[in-house]
Amino acid sequence: MKNSNLLLPELLMLLLLPLGASAQKTRDINMCEPSLRKSCAAYADCQGMDGKYCMCGPGQELISETAFRNESENMCQGMLVLLLLTLGPVQKLRVSAPTDCAPWCPLKSTCVNATACRCSPGFSSSSGEIFTSRLDSCDDINECGPPPTVSCGKLADCQNTEGSYYCMCIPGYVLASGETMFMDESENTCQVHNTTSRPDDQNPEGCCVKPKLDNKDPPYTHGELDDKRFSSRRGIFFPTWTPPRGIKSQTLSRFFQRVQDLHREFKPDFVQNTIQDLIQEVDELLETPEDLKALPRSEQHRVATNLLTGLENSLRNMSQALSNGTLTFNASAGTDLSLKLWEQGDRNVILSQNQVKMMLNWDVVHDSGDSGPSVVGLISTPGMGKLLAEAPLVVEPEKQAVLHEAHKISLQEASPVLLSDVISAFMSNKVTQNLSSPVTFIFSHHSVTAGSTQKVFCVFWEHSQDGSGHWSTRGCTMVNSRDTSTTCQCTHLSSFAVLMAHYDVQEDDPVLAVITYMGLSLSLLCLLLAALTFLLCKAIQNTSTSLHLQLSICLFLAHLLFLIAIDQTKIKVLCSIIAGALHYLYLASFTWMLLEALHLFLTARNLKVINYSSVSMLMKKLMFPVGYGVPAVIVVISAASRPHLYGTPTRCWLHTDKGFIWTFLGPICTIFSINLAFFLMTFWIVKKNLSSLNRDVSTLRNTRMLTFKATAQLFILGCTWCLGVLQVGPAAHIMAYLFTIINSLQGVFIFLVYCLLSHQVREQYNKWFKGVRKTKAESEQYTLSSGTMSNASKHSVASFDSIL
Repeated sequence: MKNSNLLLPELLMLLLLPLGASAQKTRDINMCEPSLRKSCAAYADCQGMDGKYCMCGPGQELISETAFRNESENMCQGMLVLLLLTLGPVQKLRVSAPTDCAPWCPLKSTCVNATACRCSPGFSSSSGEIFTSRLDSCDDINECGPPPTVSCGKLADCQNTEGSYYCMCIPGYVLASGETMFMDESENTCQVHNTTSRPDDQNPEGCCVKPKLDNKDPPYTHGELDDKRFSSRRGIFFPTWTPPRGIKSQTLSRFFQRVQDLHREFKPDFVQNTIQDLIQEVDELLETPEDLKALPRSEQHRVATNLLTGLENSLRNMSQALSNGTLTFNASAGTDLSLKLWEQGDRNVILSQNQVKMMLNWDVVHDSGDSGPSVVGLISTPGMGKLLAEAPLVVEPEKQAVLHEAHKISLQEASPVLLSDVISAFMSNKVTQNLSSPVTFIFSHHSVTAGSTQKVFCVFWEHSQDGSGHWSTRGCTMVNSRDTSTTCQCTHLSSFAVLMAHYDVQEDDPVLAVITYMGLSLSLLCLLLAALTFLLCKAIQNTSTSLHLQLSICLFLAHLLFLIAIDQTKIKVLCSIIAGALHYLYLASFTWMLLEALHLFLTARNLKVINYSSVSMLMKKLMFPVGYGVPAVIVVISAASRPHLYGTPTRCWLHTDKGFIWTFLGPICTIFSINLAFFLMTFWIVKKNLSSLNRDVSTLRNTRMLTFKATAQLFILGCTWCLGVLQVGPAAHIMAYLFTIINSLQGVFIFLVYCLLSHQVREQYNKWFKGVRKTKAESEQYTLSSGTMSNASKHSVASFDSIL
């Protein structure tokens, strides 16, 4: 009876199901009520909705639809199965949104999972697009810079908006299509505006800005842009100015809030008031930076970069609305503005303020062919120096070389100090990177006299990719500098200043220079005599002598090249070749020192062995491939990886950038360490042999000589370069003298130890001297006998003549 009672509702349900959407007015039957509940089978729950009352359970997904009617339609599959099915021909599945989501994601972001959020397109956090910190926020990406990430092309300006941007032609130009805005350089068709046409008639309602990809909300609607951002009739606008990303400052936030107010209320007819209000806001911010002073130096530099570029762009665009003449404004804290519009007959322009004067030719402004008003502006911001304190200075390599030659100063420890106000110069022509004629600036500053450790520079603020910057001398030269004024000329426009850099003077010590040249000259002579001795003295020729010969040749060539070519920096390619040759010769010298130490150790180990053939054979096989091959491999790898680091502006030697000098110091330190180990082992072996040897004079003498040579080897060939590495701290001056004396006399010590103190060599020298004396005596005797015969002949001739 129970089953018959349920049969009628089931039949009614089956009759109603085909009605589908047409039965919306009929009340839905809840088949999940206890009295009507049907089985949905495993992994499913009964949930009455839209006529289908079965839903997959948590972690399950229906392959085709969301809901089904009964157990026979149950196709609930686990998520893993669904993922596998996507690889086949099954249609794309709809995956439900994740249930775990970070509730703390800020505005302009969406959650990725329970611990991470993703910024919306057009926005970014200080940690990147995806972030996990609750302190991060999604800030607008300023595509228009600095530095710009998009290009609008020529005759166009980029305007940033919240989450997007747009491009528009500069005043006096319109798009060929008649539209007001475009998105990138490929859509740029800016051309000279035809005054007979009516842009308002072509586009009376303005234009919708094309949003970024996946950005659903366009930055403006029809007509809004014309009312709030610019006058389409005149093409004058207040550009968007956004704060630097990642800077947390209430003072800066209040400043940009007031800038946004000026931005919204801007009207071209009242542009002069807007300009004055903007200068006053900047002046107040720089006068009382408040919490900006507590920011790290790097963030202060980013704020300064943003202020300089934003102020320049705003004034450049708004000044197009000025009618004629000159505009000057002096704020209470010293921020000054001077604007000059070109008038018929003007050829030169001079803008003067309290601390700076700018002079340029109007032809520079007209180079772009801009048909709009020609404007030149000069802004002086004395308070900007607070934010640019301790900013780095980058001097061009060419100027570094000139300074080193003229003043013998090091440019690695620069600490610049601003002497003048920071000024910004701009013109209506935005292309100001390479002007046809230089712009002259005359800065007035407090009285200062540059000392022997100081240098005055004309610099500009160069922006970097991270929104910060540094002082640079590129394109700027100092014409002259006096106690209270400095004249500069620059081939581009930007933000400029005069600063004084304090340097560590590296004056050449004349005593060290004399020791170096005299010591190396004497070493060259001794190395030449030693090489000739090892080469010509056949009585002493063996493996040890061959090592001495190769070492003498490498040191001779290295010292000779050092003396005559270390300063040949005028031809860069030649200087690089000289640096590479010195690198190879000194590495080869140290490699032969290593072989000397190895041979000494092997000889000491085989001291009791009469036959040294095994040692000699081993050294003969190793010496030339190792002595000349290993240094060649090091130099080839170094030159192939970083050839530009051979040669510096002041010396034909290895550059210290990126640790390149360690391609020389690394092998030297390694060889010195190995030589020290060989010396200690040799000394231990010799000491042990001395205690066990009998009193054979010959053996004892050889052992003592071996010990002396081992000590001399360490002192002469290793200790010198160790002293060179130790030239740091208070003892640097003493170490420099010791290094110069011992290293410059290296050849003298080699000749002394291996030639003059060698019994066999002295005997050979005696034979040579005796041979020279004997030859000289025979020559004199031959000359005497020849003279006697000649006199006799002359006498005979004289007698014959007398007879005749």
